[in-house]
Amino acid sequence: LSILIIVYLDHETASATFIDTGGQFASSQVVRSSRNPYCGYERQILSSRERLEEDSLLAALQWQEPDVGPVPFLKSTDPSSSYFVILNSAAFFRVGSQLEVLVHVQDFQRKPKKYGGDYLQARIHSPRLQAGAVGRVVDYQNGFYKVFFTLLWPGQVKVSISLVHPSEGIRVLQSLQEKKPDRVYFKSLFRSGRISETTECNVCLPGSLPLCNFTDLYTGEPWFCVKPKKLPCSSRINHFKGGYLKGLLTAPENAFFQSGVNIKMPINSSGPDWVTVIPRNVKETNSLGLSQGLGTFPSGYYYKDQWRPRRFKMRQFNDPDNITECLQRKVVHFFGDSTIRQWFEYLTTFVPDLVEFNLGSPKNVGPFLAVDQKHSILLKYRCHGPPIRFTTVFSSDLRYVANELNGIVGGKNTVVAIAVWSHFSTFPLEVYIRRLRNIRRAVVQLLDRSPKTVVVIRTANVQELGPEISLFNSDWYNFQLDTILRKMFSGVGVYLVDAWEMTLAHYLPHKLHPDEVIVKNQVDMFLSFVCPLET
Repeated sequence: LSILIIVYLDHETASATFIDTGGQFASSQVVRSSRNPYCGYERQILSSRERLEEDSLLAALQWQEPDVGPVPFLKSTDPSSSYFVILNSAAFFRVGSQLEVLVHVQDFQRKPKKYGGDYLQARIHSPRLQAGAVGRVVDYQNGFYKVFFTLLWPGQVKVSISLVHPSEGIRVLQSLQEKKPDRVYFKSLFRSGRISETTECNVCLPGSLPLCNFTDLYTGEPWFCVKPKKLPCSSRINHFKGGYLKGLLTAPENAFFQSGVNIKMPINSSGPDWVTVIPRNVKETNSLGLSQGLGTFPSGYYYKDQWRPRRFKMRQFNDPDNITECLQRKVVHFFGDSTIRQWFEYLTTFVPDLVEFNLGSPKNVGPFLAVDQKHSILLKYRCHGPPIRFTTVFSSDLRYVANELNGIVGGKNTVVAIAVWSHFSTFPLEVYIRRLRNIRRAVVQLLDRSPKTVVVIRTANVQELGPEISLFNSDWYNFQLDTILRKMFSGVGVYLVDAWEMTLAHYLPHKLHPDEVIVKNQVDMFLSFVCPLET
């Protein structure tokens, strides 16, 4: 797993060293801030171990906030006047060597910045070879950043650094996360006979209103709707996304979120932006392919458009027959958001023998079912429970992943794939931690009763960002969720498909739903866990 979190806690301070999956590193002495309690989450009954885990996760995710007051736009980070320098660019590099890049950020008055906190993304790539890998960013908190890359293939290798958000924008995103968690709102239709009413729903609603409490009895996951005026709570028909709140920012805050100015903008090099890498000699080549250890970073790289994990040999499933052979006599459960639904859709499109069974489910919502009767293959997809921003989900289909896992017997012919992240980006982190804690408990119980069950977790991924989407689904929000996911499932006995690196390292534009070449690599990795090479 490409993440390390080391946390030392006492009552007043938390010293945290943190390396995130996209490479952003922070080392700090963090004063434990009093986070705004969110609805019922300050009343969670946690064991001492759960409390320690939650505290350590939140402490490790404390972003390096600069100790400055309000910053005008002209003094915020300007990617076009910032620059990077490859250290020892004329040096002799071999495959396996480390490459270091120094980044210096400046403001819109071309003056050097004296503090850090910007969110950067970095990768190396060779377009002709369709090769790419991500880098690790270290924030020195003084306007300088260092990026570390491992050179994993020979040839001319180019460095690309991007400013995702300036530190001034990150402060705004932090404030929205804690103070405006309802900036995405949901609704439900209640109906009885000819009477129908629609009311607002969310994880938390104002206590002054009469509410319907739909908190799950088994997991304790909270969900509330405003009580209809004329109908009982039991008359709820469906759930759907209501919309996004507008006018969230002031005019000065809006300036920190401008397309073509300071959202996912490239930082240019002040000198050469590439190095030449020569192959390893014969003696070293044998040890190049697979590196050992859970801390492997990066976890993999692209070469000729094929993902190459560094910890095991991934199979290529280029023929539908190979997939059929792998999945024969297996039941595959896909649980989660639309990014795991892409796997279901890829398989049913690519494998002719997998025929989708029409359940009459709403498009893009599910549940979905596909069958290959000849080879005894069954594929199922079901979305996770609220919060979920789908168009319309019937109340009877609002199922929590943990409860669904508890209903699976498991065994050597059972495969489970889970992706739960994108719909939690607007909420305080405790909401996501609670959801993963419930899912993890169910996964542990499933593997305890049926150890041969294969469980695969798909991580979050980077996506396209504009001024509005940044306030709801920024990569900065999702890297936090991704970090929590990796930490909480470390050592559980699940396999990880590193969608974060697989989207960030690729040359294609970032998308919430990646293009087919990336999805194919993700599915090939998933199937390699299900049907590993004999060796």
